Amino acid sequence: MAEKIETTRRGFIKYSTLGILALTAVSGVAISPYALKAEDKLRPPGALDEKEFLGLCIKCGQCLQVCPFHSIKLSDLAMGHGEGTPYIDATQRGCWGCEAVPCVLACPSGALDHECSKIEDAHLGIAVLEFPDSCLAISKTPIPKGYDKKMLAFTNSVRNETPEEENLVKKFEGYEGKQCTLCADMCPLPNPMGAISMVRDSKGGQRPMIYDGCVGCGVCQEVCPTATPSIVVKPRAKYEDYYKA
Repeated sequence: MAEKIETTRRGFIKYSTLGILALTAVSGVAISPYALKAEDKLRPPGALDEKEFLGLCIKCGQCLQVCPFHSIKLSDLAMGHGEGTPYIDATQRGCWGCEAVPCVLACPSGALDHECSKIEDAHLGIAVLEFPDSCLAISKTPIPKGYDKKMLAFTNSVRNETPEEENLVKKFEGYEGKQCTLCADMCPLPNPMGAISMVRDSKGGQRPMIYDGCVGCGVCQEVCPTATPSIVVKPRAKYEDYYKA
C-alpha cells in the first residue's frame, strides 16, 4: 500500500512538473514578441545601453518624480520585459531638455549615466521624417485650428501642472493658420539649427532637415500637428543609421 502511494505521488509530481514547464514554454512563446518591444522604448536622457540599463535600473521612479514636464512613464507588463522601468512616449510628451537634467541626477543606480549633465549629452535616438506625405510643411497646408488640443489635454491630465508646463503651453500658442514650422521652432536644444531646420522642398513647400546634433528628444514628434506624427524618433538609433548611408 505504501509503495502504491509513493508511486502515485511520484507520478503526480512528474506530470505536474511537465505541465508547469509546458505552460511556461507556451507563455514564453506568447510573451517573446512583446519582449522585443523594450528595444523600441525611448529611454530618459543618459540611459545606458538597453541590457545595462535593464540590469541597473531598480525601478524606483525617482526620475519620473523630478521631471517637471511629466515626460517619463513607467512600463507595464504589456510593453514587454523591463516592467517598471522608465520610458518616454514622445507622441504625448517628449523630453524638453531640462537644465541640469534632473532625471539623471535623481537616478541612484547609474542606469542613467551621470556624465549626462546637459541635453546635448543625451542620445535618446534620432528624428526621422517617417511620413512625408502627411507633413503639413511639405504640402503647404496651414496649421489647423485645434492643433494644440493634444498638448493641452496632456497638460490638463497631470495632477500638478508645473510652471515649466505653463510656459510650454504659452510658447505653443499662435501658430494656427500659419505655415507649419513647429518641429524646428520647438526644438529645445540651445542651438536647434544643429539638430533640425526647415529647408526648401522640391514640391514648393518646406520640409524638416535633421542634422547630427539631434539627440532624439522627441519634441518634434510631440508637437507635430498631424493625427499620426509625420516625424518620429527612432529610439537608440544614431544619425549614421539613417542619414550617412
